[in-house]
Amino acid sequence: MAALMTDAALPRPTARPLAVSNWLLSLCALIFVMVVVGGITRLTESGLSITEWKPISGAIPPITEAQWLREFELYKRIPEYQQINNGMSLADFKNIFFWEWVHRQLGRVIGLVALLPLLWFAVKKAIPRRYGWRTGSIFLLVCVQGAIGWWMVASGLTERTDVSHVRLAVHLLTALLIFGFTLWTALDLRSEGAVPRRIPTIGLWAFAALALQLLFGAYVAGLDAGYAFNSWPLMGDEIYPSAAPWLEPFFRNFVDNPITVQFIHRWWAFVVLVFAVALARRVRTLSRRHSAALHAAIGLQILLGIGTLLSGMNLHVAVAHQATAVLVVASFVAAVHRLAGARATASTLPGTRGFEDEPNFPLVPSEAEAR
Repeated sequence: MAALMTDAALPRPTARPLAVSNWLLSLCALIFVMVVVGGITRLTESGLSITEWKPISGAIPPITEAQWLREFELYKRIPEYQQINNGMSLADFKNIFFWEWVHRQLGRVIGLVALLPLLWFAVKKAIPRRYGWRTGSIFLLVCVQGAIGWWMVASGLTERTDVSHVRLAVHLLTALLIFGFTLWTALDLRSEGAVPRRIPTIGLWAFAALALQLLFGAYVAGLDAGYAFNSWPLMGDEIYPSAAPWLEPFFRNFVDNPITVQFIHRWWAFVVLVFAVALARRVRTLSRRHSAALHAAIGLQILLGIGTLLSGMNLHVAVAHQATAVLVVASFVAAVHRLAGARATASTLPGTRGFEDEPNFPLVPSEAEAR
């Protein structure tokens, strides 16, 4: 049975599912780059430099002096310029415009990479029967993410001097959801017989804990909460500063209070660490590579989080922290998927017990449901 449950023992996937999987992995790589550039855009306060949403014509940046002056005049109308950047030079505006334009351009590239190969594989009938709705859903999610991005930007164009941190959190978590779902689907297509795998119970709990940490990470970014206290492990001289202001009603502190949000993000990281270690221990007997990747990703992420605080939100460290968050998601997905494969293998062997005793949580409909 052990031989059946090792990576080496699994047969190679057929050529066409492998090609579809490679396409999805390339999409994951682009999403990773997108999240990194999004982090740079946020940290350089470039996100409101483009005040119009032009999905097609916006692909061409300003070229002439008149076009640059028009974009600059539009930026001068919003509160961020009037209250924070009043007097900014055109050269400085071009610098922040660059990062927002690159961010949006990457979104267009991801949209094309999600659509064109999908149409090609569909015409060639290369997508396995149970994966049509999943690959189509990935493209639809990418389109929805573009709309969420504009919804986020729009929150900072009229009354605020920055974007809503709640909308920022929705935007980031949707990007990571697309990344995780795409990676899981790519791994499914590389598995034995390209059979969809189901998330085991420990995976559900681990994903929930990680999602909560990512949510508070987005709040920290959106509220600039990283600047509240640049010491660790204490916030100043206390675990939680007793003199910190407290918002009413109570629940607002978990969304709008920068100090509370930073406190939760600091310490929930170690709850995620517990789940990461548990996953790594479970998967180690199946794949040392998955276990090592999980340990490395979560360890590096915690160190970068501490480093971000102690460096006073240094741009390079903070961007590395956000980039590593995607690697943490990837390592969690890969480890849980590997566990799901072992569970599926065990359930097919006569007389085996263990994995099959846990309740099933289907990621996709069964064949009967699909029909």
